Amino acid sequence: MSDNRRSKIVTQGVQRSPNRAMLRAVGFGDKDFEKPIVGVANAHSTITPCNMGIGALAARAEGALKKAGAMPQVFGTITISDGISMGTEGMKYSLVSREVIADSIETVSNGQSMDGVLVIGGCDKNIPGAMIAIARLNIPSIFVYGGTIKPGHYHGRDLTIVSSFEAVGQYTAHKIDETELTEIERHACPGAGSCGGMYTANTMSSAVEAMGMSLMYSSTMAAEDLEKAESTAKSAEVLVNAIRKQILPRQILTRKAFENAIAVIMAVGGSTNAVLHLMAIAHAAQVTLTIDDFEMIRARVPVLCDLKPSGKYVATDLHAAGGIPQVMKMLLANGVLHGNEMTITGQTIAEVLKDVPDEPRKDQDVIRPWSNPIYPQGHLAILKGNLAEEGAVAKITGVKLAKITGPARVFDSEEACMEAILARKIHAGDVVIIRYEGPKGGPGMREMLSPTSAIIGEGLGDAVGLITDGRFSGGTYGMVVGHVAPEAAVGGVIALVNEGDSVTIDADQRLLQLNVNDEEVARRRAAWQPPEPRYKRGVLAKYAKLVSTASKGAVTD
Repeated sequence: MSDNRRSKIVTQGVQRSPNRAMLRAVGFGDKDFEKPIVGVANAHSTITPCNMGIGALAARAEGALKKAGAMPQVFGTITISDGISMGTEGMKYSLVSREVIADSIETVSNGQSMDGVLVIGGCDKNIPGAMIAIARLNIPSIFVYGGTIKPGHYHGRDLTIVSSFEAVGQYTAHKIDETELTEIERHACPGAGSCGGMYTANTMSSAVEAMGMSLMYSSTMAAEDLEKAESTAKSAEVLVNAIRKQILPRQILTRKAFENAIAVIMAVGGSTNAVLHLMAIAHAAQVTLTIDDFEMIRARVPVLCDLKPSGKYVATDLHAAGGIPQVMKMLLANGVLHGNEMTITGQTIAEVLKDVPDEPRKDQDVIRPWSNPIYPQGHLAILKGNLAEEGAVAKITGVKLAKITGPARVFDSEEACMEAILARKIHAGDVVIIRYEGPKGGPGMREMLSPTSAIIGEGLGDAVGLITDGRFSGGTYGMVVGHVAPEAAVGGVIALVNEGDSVTIDADQRLLQLNVNDEEVARRRAAWQPPEPRYKRGVLAKYAKLVSTASKGAVTD
């Protein structure tokens, strides 16, 4: 073995006896000190169904690592359930948890001089948090996704967690009664696994697979299926081989690997959060990636998959249709995927895809053929203009009209906006502005699933625009624009919008515009005062001081 960091340390001089004594207490025998020591970063939690099956997967990984000749050391990291905290003050901790997860994995792996690390995560921030840590550490690593949830069922239709949020708006608009609202809630989440559409967790697991840092087909497996446990064991074997060959994350996480991830995200109709997270992972990997790169790749990659939230199917349907490898092979065959990039197996992308057909099977319609896409170009558009000089992210799948100009309805918090929606004070043609919810201003950049779902539930999804310096859930769709930067809290133009101002969202022209002359904007800016920080102590206060703009991934280092 070329680089067994821990084994070298525990055999050096006077350190040998104390270090070995501690390791013997946790199960090391005489011969185990010659083996690579591998961390198993375990995000098991009963806080959320996304992570409640991970404990069993960690145990399976532990056994497989031992069988492959390594010594595993299992340690925990945290999770926040976005679905449970959505619409509450607690959601401010969601994006913060990405940093806590990354910091905790880095801390333990470097603090214990691990030779490699296998990370198992489920909920949205587990995946980018893990990948940020892996990129920083640059020791042999592999990511194992905890798996997607299977769809719920009610009256012959598939349900996901977003069904429950949209049902609230339908109930408010008197489209369903309380009994149906309750039944949707009861059936939406039938067991373990991350939210079932192409929401943020499944988007990011797909991105990691596309970059070569997890095994092929693993990103769309159901959490409760046997193949997920078997894939976990195989991941452990692959990692031990990577340790022996010293295959390092930064050899895999190249600029072209990130381009592959973006291409796949466009093709599957993935979450807006991928923009934020991929830039943060690239920052950790010391790879230059900007918000404009997403627009460049969007122009040449069609949306091929008919997936929720705006489409018909869920991640398990995609898996049955061929999964991410089928999508990747189509992209490769059509010249928009880099096939020579390395994967954690030591093979190239092209090599691991060699037996996958160039076109999807004809007995399914989850994955469309290249000649008949859902949309001819990607769905994540980068908008700029005086309202977002650094850029903003619009998700334009499922939108009938790509342009809206209307009066601004301005709210300084998510709660204030939600109150107005439920009181039916938002009308067709309005452009809703939710501000002071950015990385610093929130702080924590909350997701606006509750307002967007309520608008869709009321039947206004195609008639109302929504702009925020916060984020959107992967389950959001409609004429929505998030990640507006600069954010309101630092004096971005979004802070200067007045109720009733004319605002334009134009996805075709990639424009986000406050239709007020420059002199008036300057007058308002001179009168604007930054608000007092909402938190002055604790993790949210620390985060607000450290966090960067959303246009650079909301990183903290």
